Amino acid sequence: MTRVLVVDDEQSILTLLQYNLEQSGYEVLTAMDGEAGELLALEKEPELIILDLMLPKLDGIEVCKRLRQQRVMTPILMLTAKDDEFDKILGLELGADDYMTKPFSPREVVARVKAILRRSKLMPETQRDLEEDKDQIRIGDLKILVENYEAYFLGNLLELTPKEFELLVYLAKNKGRVLTRDQLLSAVWKYDFAGDSRIVDVHISHLRDKIEKNTKKPVYIKTIRGLGYKLEEPKKA
Repeated sequence: MTRVLVVDDEQSILTLLQYNLEQSGYEVLTAMDGEAGELLALEKEPELIILDLMLPKLDGIEVCKRLRQQRVMTPILMLTAKDDEFDKILGLELGADDYMTKPFSPREVVARVKAILRRSKLMPETQRDLEEDKDQIRIGDLKILVENYEAYFLGNLLELTPKEFELLVYLAKNKGRVLTRDQLLSAVWKYDFAGDSRIVDVHISHLRDKIEKNTKKPVYIKTIRGLGYKLEEPKKA
C-alpha cells in the first residue's frame, strides 16, 4: 500500500485528507508540526508528502529544505493558505514538486497525489512513452539512464527530484527543438497549472545549476526569448 504523509496543524484538514486518501487506497501518516513531520518522513519513508507551509516548530519551507539537504527526494506537495507568489516560488526553489492553495477540494488533492505518484513511479503509460530510450541518452557530458531513473554529468550522479528528471528527459528527447513553457507544463506536469509558467522557469534553473558549468552562459539548456527553452548539444571548443 502506498504511504502518504500529511503534515498540517489544522486537525480538520488532517481528518479530511486522511479520510479521502484512505478511501482511495493509501496508507496515511499524519503530523501536526514540522519537527514531527520531518521525523516521520525520515523514519517511515513515505512515497509522497503533503506539507503545509505554516506549521509550528518548523515551517513547511524549513522542513522541505532540511529533507532535500538530507537527500530525501520524496515528492512534496506543498499546501499554502496564502495566495502569495513568493511563498510558492520559494517552496519550489527549495525542492517542493507542486503546490496547492487553500481552500481546496479533497478530490482535487487526491487527483494531484495520483498524478505526482504516477510520474514519480514511472507508471506504465509513462514507461511506454520512454520505451524508445531503453538504454541511455547522451548529450555532451550528460548521460541519462531512463529506465534506471538516473542522470549523470561529467560522470557524477545528479540528485534530481522526480519532476526535474522528467523535465530533463523530455528536453533531451526533444533535443534541438524549441519548447514553449506551455508545452513543458502539459508534457511534464500533465494537468492544467493555471498558466503558471514560473514553475517551469524554477525547474529549468534547478537543472542548469546541476548541468551547466556557468549558469549565466548555459551551453546545454538555452533560453529562446519570447518562446521557451531548448536543450542542445554543446559546441566543441
